[in-house]
Amino acid sequence: MTEATNSTLLTHSAGLHARPTLKLTILAKTFAAKIELAVKPEGPWIDAKSVVKVMAMKAPKGSTLHFRASGDKAEEAVAAIVALVDRDFDEAAEGEKAAHG
Repeated sequence: MTEATNSTLLTHSAGLHARPTLKLTILAKTFAAKIELAVKPEGPWIDAKSVVKVMAMKAPKGSTLHFRASGDKAEEAVAAIVALVDRDFDEAAEGEKAAHG
């Protein structure tokens, strides 16, 4: 079974709140792999596909988010989610559209 892990810094101004959580879980659900996340490398690990569980983490800005996945396309899943966090959940681009549009 394929397994993948990676971590990245949460830079979103409000941390892992409603909109970023929703975007993360929607992306996670597009993959068949089991995907989990934690704010510490040793866990506790939670299901990255559960909006309720991810929201309950209340990860603040500056947290390191650790991701692990196992199963089909695990590496692709982790890479996509880390990229989403690194892009600040695409909210900067949305903010610019709202300001200019």
